[in-house]
Amino acid sequence: MKTKISVYIATSLDGFIARADGGMDWLEHDAGDDDYGFAEFMASVDTVVMGRLTYEFVVSTGLWPYEGKRMVVMSSTLGADDAAPHLAGKVEFLAMEPLELAAKLAGEGAKHVYIDGGLTIQRFLRERLIDELILSRMPVLLGSGVPLFGELDRDVLLRHVETQGFASGLVQSRYAAVR
Repeated sequence: MKTKISVYIATSLDGFIARADGGMDWLEHDAGDDDYGFAEFMASVDTVVMGRLTYEFVVSTGLWPYEGKRMVVMSSTLGADDAAPHLAGKVEFLAMEPLELAAKLAGEGAKHVYIDGGLTIQRFLRERLIDELILSRMPVLLGSGVPLFGELDRDVLLRHVETQGFASGLVQSRYAAVR
């Protein structure tokens, strides 16, 4: 069975995943009890791969929604000694290219990998490793910030699977990679 690699991420309506200073306060809105399918998505995931900046942001929030998942942080500057104290032994730090990491995870039995973090997502997209993209567009325009998508050397073709609107104004679309 092939390892499935997915992205599940929120952006502003104009395509930013954070403010220029890294702030993500714009994500806070009245969603009620709706998690927009995140718990169901996470239940299908066995491995999470994120970049250093995303890891540092998540650790700074004090939240850790990845309990029970294999966690890999792609970083050439952080190592096991840099794990937050409460995450010691729960996080792997690897300095690998996406193709190499994807092969390693598949070889070790990963079935569904969740890629998180703007630069990490861009790197996996450039290598055509993303199978599924779940994109939640928040009803806010930021005007500038950290873009989700970056430069590509060729088109990444996607097939629209479904789109769902929520009472909060969030619109979530699911795409499958066209191979």
